[in-house]
Amino acid sequence: MKKRALISLSDKTGIQDFARGLVEMDYEILSTGGTAALLRDNGVPVTNVSDVTGFPECLDGRVKTLHPMIHAGILAVRDNPEHMKQLKELGITPIDIVAINLYPFKKTILREGVTREEAIENIDIGGPTMIRAAAKNWQDVVVIVDPADYETVLSQLKEKGEVDRDTKLKLSYKVFNHTAAYDTLIQSYLRAETGSDIFPESLTMTFDKVQPMRYGENPHQKAAFYREIGRGFTGTLVEAKQLHGKELSYNNINDTNGALDTLKEFDEPCVVAVKHANPCGVGVADTIDAAYMKAYNADPVSIFGGIIAANRVVNAAMAAEIAKIFVEIVIAPDFEPEAFEILTRKKNIRVLKLPDIALKNRSEMLDMKKVAGGLLVQELNTELLNRADLKVVTEKAPTEEQLEQMIFGMKCVKHTKSNGIVLVKDFATVGVGPGQTNRITALELAIRYGGDKVPGSILASDAFFPFDDCVKAAEAAGIAAIIQPGGSINDKDSIDAANKAGIPMVFTGMRHFKH
Repeated sequence: MKKRALISLSDKTGIQDFARGLVEMDYEILSTGGTAALLRDNGVPVTNVSDVTGFPECLDGRVKTLHPMIHAGILAVRDNPEHMKQLKELGITPIDIVAINLYPFKKTILREGVTREEAIENIDIGGPTMIRAAAKNWQDVVVIVDPADYETVLSQLKEKGEVDRDTKLKLSYKVFNHTAAYDTLIQSYLRAETGSDIFPESLTMTFDKVQPMRYGENPHQKAAFYREIGRGFTGTLVEAKQLHGKELSYNNINDTNGALDTLKEFDEPCVVAVKHANPCGVGVADTIDAAYMKAYNADPVSIFGGIIAANRVVNAAMAAEIAKIFVEIVIAPDFEPEAFEILTRKKNIRVLKLPDIALKNRSEMLDMKKVAGGLLVQELNTELLNRADLKVVTEKAPTEEQLEQMIFGMKCVKHTKSNGIVLVKDFATVGVGPGQTNRITALELAIRYGGDKVPGSILASDAFFPFDDCVKAAEAAGIAAIIQPGGSINDKDSIDAANKAGIPMVFTGMRHFKH
C-alpha cells in the first residue's frame, strides 16, 4: 500500500520540491484548493481530499478536511490492532505525513484597513485540527508546519526509510508552539475588538524572535530578543534598522530602550545619553548638535561607552562630536550622508535608524517584569503630570522659566531608577542620582556629579521627600527650586525648610517610581 501525505498550505515556499521528493518515494499526495492546483501545474500528481472523503468542499471552502476519512487516517495508532482493524473495516487509508501551515491570520490583522470580517475569515479551523491530530499521534505521523523542516524529513526518509522518533517529537512540539501562538493572536485581536479587560484571568501573549543574543546580561546567561506582534508598535526599538556596527547585545537593547523611553517625553530637538538604563545626560536646544553638547556636558565621564538617542536627523556637527569619544550606539530618525560617513569610520559603533522615533508610547504597551514563579504586569507609564494639578506649597513661587525647567526635570527623573534625583539647568541635566536606597543619598550623588554647575539648578524628585534633610542639602548646594510629588506625612517639615531657605517648591501630586 502506498503511503499518504496530506499537503495544504498558505505559505507554499519549497513545497514543489518536497512533494516531488515524496512522490519519488512512492507517496500519494492528498491536497486541497490552491495547493493542489500549484502542485499539478508543476507536474506533481495529486489526489483531491474530496475524492477521499466522498464529500465536496463547501461553505466557500470553510469545510474541506473535517471528515472521519481524514482524521481517522491521521489519529489511528499503528501499534493498536483495534485501531487498524477499524480502519480496514471503514475503508480508511492511514495518513503518514501532514504538511500544513495555517491561514495567514497574523499577516491579515497587521494589514492597514483590515475589516473584522476579513480577520475572522482568516481564522483557520481545519488546519489546526489536522496538525494537532498529527502532533498528538506523533509517533506514527510526521507533521510539518515549517518549510525549513522539509529537507530534514526528506533526507531521513531517503537514508533510513523513516523519520526518527526524536525528530518526530520535535516536529510535534513545533505544532503546539505554532497553534498556541496562532490562538493567542486571535484572542488578543478579539480582546482589542471587544474592549475586554487587558488583564484577563489567564494572560497569554505571543512574540516573534527577532534575533538570538550572544549572551544575556552576563556571558554565562543565554538570551534572545523577541518582537511583540500587533499594530501600533511603530517607533519602538523592534522597528529600528541597524545600518552599521556589530550585533546588538542584551544590555545594548535594554539601555537603548531606556533612552527611547526618555526621548519620547520631548517634542523639541532633544538628545538623551543613557548608561546602565539610566539617563546620564539629557539636553534640548534649537538644533540637534546643540542638544547633544548639552547632554554630553552633563556628564562627560558617564556618557563614555553609553547610548546616544536623538529625535532629529543627526547632522555632521553632532556626528563629529560623537566621533571624539567611545559610545556603543547612536539611534536617530536618520543621518545626513556626511554624518553617517563620519560615524561609520568607527568600526565598533552601532548606528540605528528609527524614522518614527518620536512617536509616543501608549499605556496599553504593557510593562512586564518576570519574578520567580510569576509575572508582574502593568500599563506603561505614559503620564507625567497635570499642569492644572501643580501646587506651589511655599511662600515663594517659582518663576515661569523655573516652572518650565521643573517640568523638564520631571521628564528626566521619571526615567531614572528610584530613588532618583535629577538636577537641571538651562534645559539640560547637570547631575543625576539614580537607584539609591534613600533620597538624600541620591541628592548627594547628583550634587557630587554636578559639581560647580549645581548652584542655580532645579531639583526634580521621582517621589516625595519624607524628611526635611533633602531641602537642607539643596539649600547648602545652592539649588534654586524643587519639584516633587508631595504626599509625605512630613510634607510640613519639608515646606517649612523650603520657606526658611527661600526656595520655591512645587508638588505634582504624581509620583514616578521606576524599579
